[in-house]
Amino acid sequence: MRPRLQPPGPWLIAAVAALWLTGCASAGSSATRYLLPEGNMGTTAASDTAEHLLLVRPPRLAHYLDVDGIVLQLDDITLNEAREHQWAEALGRQLERGLRARLASRLTDTRVLLDDRNERGTTAITLRLEVDRFQGRHDGLAVAGGQWQLRGADGRLLTMDGFLVETELDADGYPALVRALGRSWDEVADRIAEAVRRQR
Repeated sequence: MRPRLQPPGPWLIAAVAALWLTGCASAGSSATRYLLPEGNMGTTAASDTAEHLLLVRPPRLAHYLDVDGIVLQLDDITLNEAREHQWAEALGRQLERGLRARLASRLTDTRVLLDDRNERGTTAITLRLEVDRFQGRHDGLAVAGGQWQLRGADGRLLTMDGFLVETELDADGYPALVRALGRSWDEVADRIAEAVRRQR
């Protein structure tokens, strides 16, 4: 004869609900959230009558980077998304906004705008960017890597290149990692700005 299963009592349901709610609350409250630093930028901005126009498309992120947690590379093949150290805003948005600001400070004769398909010009150059590395690494480096393209107003490819920037952390911990990633992004902006100048 099979034993009859009794429905769970109200005390059991309440205990499970309390544990679940406690877990959710602790998981939500323990996360520290980070913004990329503004980086190495000047104070000069291009005017509305600037001679050149650069349109920046939102970067395409590798799938493993399009997450809330900051990614650490533990060895040559293992990646880990941090649960308690997360981006305060989607990483793709931070990278796009930060890159536009950095390029605008380096290209003072150029209006640097988000490519929203509403702004066009005969001299406009469009920047397309793919980011396949933006993480901390087990050897104490912050790594930014990917590819970029510059295209003319007619869509013609002007130039393209890859990038891999490795920046040493000043200290241990996630704040130092985020600041080092910001410096890596500064270097990426330097390289792209130089390529834009060469196209003129």
